Amino acid sequence: MFRCALLFGIMSKTPFAELNNPPFLIATTLGTASAFVLALVAGRLVGRLSFREATLAGLAGSFGNIGYMGPGLALAVLGARAAAPTALIFCCDAIFLFTIVPLLIALTDGKPRHWLHTIAPVVQQIVFNPLIMSACAGALAAALHFHPPVAIDNMLLFLQNAAAPTALFVLGVTVALRPFGRVPWEVPAVIAVKLLIHPLIVFGLMLLMGPFPQPWAATAILMASLPPALNVFVIARQHDTWIEPASVAVLIGTFASVITLTSVMWFIQAGRLVFP
Repeated sequence: MFRCALLFGIMSKTPFAELNNPPFLIATTLGTASAFVLALVAGRLVGRLSFREATLAGLAGSFGNIGYMGPGLALAVLGARAAAPTALIFCCDAIFLFTIVPLLIALTDGKPRHWLHTIAPVVQQIVFNPLIMSACAGALAAALHFHPPVAIDNMLLFLQNAAAPTALFVLGVTVALRPFGRVPWEVPAVIAVKLLIHPLIVFGLMLLMGPFPQPWAATAILMASLPPALNVFVIARQHDTWIEPASVAVLIGTFASVITLTSVMWFIQAGRLVFP
């Protein structure tokens, strides 16, 4: 609920013209897709994973914690200027990954099925995702210049302000409860893709496909620097594959990001990360 209110508030208060930025959406989604492929290949080569397992490794190496940590950190580091790019990155990354991962897993489960039976759950998962629905509703409100009544607007503001601390608390509890076993060989490679290579790819794409406003480019790099999302473990359990490594990847990735993510935040706030 807190994240839904945050995304709706961000999108609804952003001028609709700012949301219409196809080059930025293409650049950030291409960066995520590149990290997904690299992590998938790393899982295959380093961990000798099956294609089904490597698909989850690809998810861990490309899908950061943009739902829980992203909005709060972006607004804290860059202020309200990061609102629109944060919401757009979340929607595009979620749509891409929640499409490609179920499709690849369905194609490798060895069960013959009609293509509609494969596509339908994917479409349903995207359309009824509450965070994507909230962002789309906010974009629609911005396009129609809709302003909710004061009472509802105050309640949304209250929920928005609670989003970041609540999300970080849930993240800490969830990570603390994850069992920590051995570290599979592919996990360090996947974490390196997520925390180091993914931000560098996005940095290059911001320069190549820009110019973009400084807050937008900095937000894209900040979002790419986030550790693997908790959804990686949830999806691994849902498909009963790569479960323990997914848990370890989320745990180690979150701890490692204390150094990498903090460094990126310092570069942004110190003005060392400048785009022409």
